[in-house]
Amino acid sequence: MEQGVDRNSLIGILLISVILGVWMLFLAPQPEPEEAIDRQEEVVQDSTTHEADPIAISDTLAAPTDSSFAAALTGIERPIVVETDLYRATFSTKGASFRSFELREFNLAHSEEHVNLISNTEEGALGVVFAPPQGTLVDTRSLYFTPVGDIDSLVIASEPTEVAFEAPIGEGLIRLVYGFTPDVYEVTFRIETENTNVLAQSGGYEVVWDGAIPLAEDDPKQEIQQAGAYMHWGGDTNQLRVSKPDDSQSVTGTGQIEWVSVKNKFFTAVLIPEGDTDGAELQGSQIGEVDALDGFSQDYSVRIGIPRPQPDDVAAFRMYMGPMELRRLSAYDLKLYDMVEFGFGAFMTRPLARYIIAPLFALLAGFIPNYGIVILLFALIVKLALYPLTKSSFTSMAKMREVQPEMEVIKEKYGDNPQKQQEAMMKMYKERGVNPLGGCLPMLLQYPILITMWRFFQSTLVLRQQSFLWAADLSAPDPILHLPFTIPLYGNFVAGFTLLMGVSMIFQMKIASPTGSAASGQQKMIMYMMPIFFFVFFNRFPSGLSLYYLGYNIFTVAQQRYINKHLHDHDEDDDDKGKKTSKKSSRRGGRGATNGQAKPRAKAKR
Repeated sequence: MEQGVDRNSLIGILLISVILGVWMLFLAPQPEPEEAIDRQEEVVQDSTTHEADPIAISDTLAAPTDSSFAAALTGIERPIVVETDLYRATFSTKGASFRSFELREFNLAHSEEHVNLISNTEEGALGVVFAPPQGTLVDTRSLYFTPVGDIDSLVIASEPTEVAFEAPIGEGLIRLVYGFTPDVYEVTFRIETENTNVLAQSGGYEVVWDGAIPLAEDDPKQEIQQAGAYMHWGGDTNQLRVSKPDDSQSVTGTGQIEWVSVKNKFFTAVLIPEGDTDGAELQGSQIGEVDALDGFSQDYSVRIGIPRPQPDDVAAFRMYMGPMELRRLSAYDLKLYDMVEFGFGAFMTRPLARYIIAPLFALLAGFIPNYGIVILLFALIVKLALYPLTKSSFTSMAKMREVQPEMEVIKEKYGDNPQKQQEAMMKMYKERGVNPLGGCLPMLLQYPILITMWRFFQSTLVLRQQSFLWAADLSAPDPILHLPFTIPLYGNFVAGFTLLMGVSMIFQMKIASPTGSAASGQQKMIMYMMPIFFFVFFNRFPSGLSLYYLGYNIFTVAQQRYINKHLHDHDEDDDDKGKKTSKKSSRRGGRGATNGQAKPRAKAKR
């Protein structure tokens, strides 16, 4: 499967690299890496482009023609509602499938409406598909079921409870059983048959989730970059994303599947089989451009194959349906956190985020009520943790500034002989105890941490709908001024914390830059251009991210001033010691000349 690197990730990594002091110039565009998923030809990807070929569910929901299903083709369709403290699930007796799954603790951006995980509200999201010995393909969502106990609604208050739906098949029946538990986002699912071997006669069947998780954030263009379908098998997590208009793709895996899922930026539905599987397939399609006001849609579906069962076999599944919170996903120990988007360099940033940054962030949030203050305190902790590296870097850069005049003399003296110039430079570095890379190497060691922070604040759910000062949602931009026009790459608004972050960068660079003529030319251009670049590209990023870098820059300025003052005081102490030593030597020399040495005797005259 070919997986590209999104443009925002590359831009962000480039900008952060520059602000860290790694003065590298990327003149050529970066090639997109290809992830070759090739485990002895076990993965097959079919990526084709059609004029309009969304994943169609209606074709699979045609009524079965086998006469044994006749009694299940008619009935009364009515909703069945199951409520817990975390969600409100609505089923229909036609299909015995989810028609909605609303999360009580999460609302759509700038709305009082709850986040809903179900987009396929007409047929239902979950179905069982099989081919009976006679007739056409059967999808259980085309059958009418009867709830056992004839309930209309159910509130799960304290004890786990099951709701079963039954549909007749000849002299027997097929039963779909859902289990609910308070305080968790897990729903169990079982497929049972009684007095019928229709699933065994079908040679196996599929459990299907149809429909993408509906978008829930303000910026769909940003959100679809983190939406997709996922499959974990063979120790790896494979993903499928579509991002081009009128595109349709699929990814297939064989053998034992650990889990499949669909997700948007912050919410997911995961299907975890408890028994043997016979492979899985991810499908995705998109119609239209995301920027289009009308006509845009994006759809995903996942299918798990179940091998031929014995007549009385029961297939069991666990379903996680809820927010992508680290503590909840980690409880499954199935690498569900692989779904959280960390972009380019995830092999480095994901472990840091999961085992260090996210737990520390959660610890601070446990006793500080406001996430804006948590972010600023977090930035301070990161700066203090990196202080030894920062001090080493600033000290090295200060030494480089001290030898700048000597470097200029060497350049003028050996301007026409690069080899001699290099040799003279190295000799001077050695004599003065200066390492020309000493300022960059400590910064490079900070690089993984700051890149991880950049990705973490774009992906973490905990900032969603958390306010601070004028920012209503720290997981979204914080407009303070709306523009009557749209600027490419920038947007149609001015983000407050991003603006302040740019200003703080100017102060930081002014303090860090050399004084006098040394700060000229390219360095001056970088000093003023980099804040502009950050201001433009960060404008549409989460305000929590800009707030973090604002605090980080402020603490960096304070740290720089402290280190510079310490270095200045140290130099003055060295000068004072040198002067005192010189005066003492002079006094000792004077006293020795008058008192400590004998006057030369005159030679006696004969």
